[in-house]
Amino acid sequence: MLIGEVARRSGVSARMLRHYESLGLVRPTGRTHAGYREYSGADIRRIFHIESLRSLGLSLREIGRALDDPGFAPAELVDDLMRRTRERIARERELLTRLGRIDAAGPAGWEDVLQAVALLRALGSESAGTRQRAALSAPEEAPVAALVEAVLGETDTNVAGALRWALARVGGGGPALLAEGLGSSAAAVRERAVRALAELPHDEATALLREALAHPDPVVRGQAALGLGGRGGADAVPALVDMVVAGTHDVDAGDTLSALASDPGAADRIAGALIARLAAGPAQAPARHRLTQALADIPGATAADALTRLTRDEDRAVAFTATYALTLRGVR
Repeated sequence: MLIGEVARRSGVSARMLRHYESLGLVRPTGRTHAGYREYSGADIRRIFHIESLRSLGLSLREIGRALDDPGFAPAELVDDLMRRTRERIARERELLTRLGRIDAAGPAGWEDVLQAVALLRALGSESAGTRQRAALSAPEEAPVAALVEAVLGETDTNVAGALRWALARVGGGGPALLAEGLGSSAAAVRERAVRALAELPHDEATALLREALAHPDPVVRGQAALGLGGRGGADAVPALVDMVVAGTHDVDAGDTLSALASDPGAADRIAGALIARLAAGPAQAPARHRLTQALADIPGATAADALTRLTRDEDRAVAFTATYALTLRGVR
């Protein structure tokens, strides 16, 4: 069969068949009297084998090895093809995600597209300094999804703070995406999500922080209580008192309770919550001491009366703290 007929039947152009011959992949077994290439049935089968292997993504060099090397291991080839295919799919998914973020930002022109692309590249940089500068210079129209993903994955403290600041400046959508982070199987991601929620000014973020007070992760509950308490949320008080007892960010929790108690209507309720935990008798002395310290920063008669009783406490550290607190108040 001459080359033109082979090209028609195989779908491989005559030019490509000549290229295969120049590489040694196909060698026509004969020539006509006029000197034209003549392909046998075996030659044509080899051409189909080459095309099949090309469809799997093999290079022509790899195809030559596969067809001619007696020691070639097909299993290794398939494994390598699977690895390369997974990598290609991962790259394409990353590209699709990036395009989705740009589209979500609603670019009005090429300048917006290029600005979004530059931001995404900078946020993905291995340099913490580059990521931080990108966050601090992010426009208010920056892709929210990209900022949330960066927030949830950032391990550098300074960069994380800059990203939370940038996220708080952009439009809506952030709280809902961060809420998904609260359900992550990774504890670090959950903590980053609740910290970012605590810095968002939206009412939706406040509602999510309130829901997070019942989260099974104590770290999430604590960060939600600090964030909610910082917004004046009195429903954070029980969780804040728990943090004082546990000694987990107890200073921050005490400060938040003190700030909430600046409202005269809340001072006695907060003092009552601390007194109730003292009366319940925490198992460890340090916990009673921390509760007394927190109580010392709460204004009002309820707290003062409790501190007076605590000056006679058997625990000397508790008694000393109560006495000192009353001295500062001018009671003793």
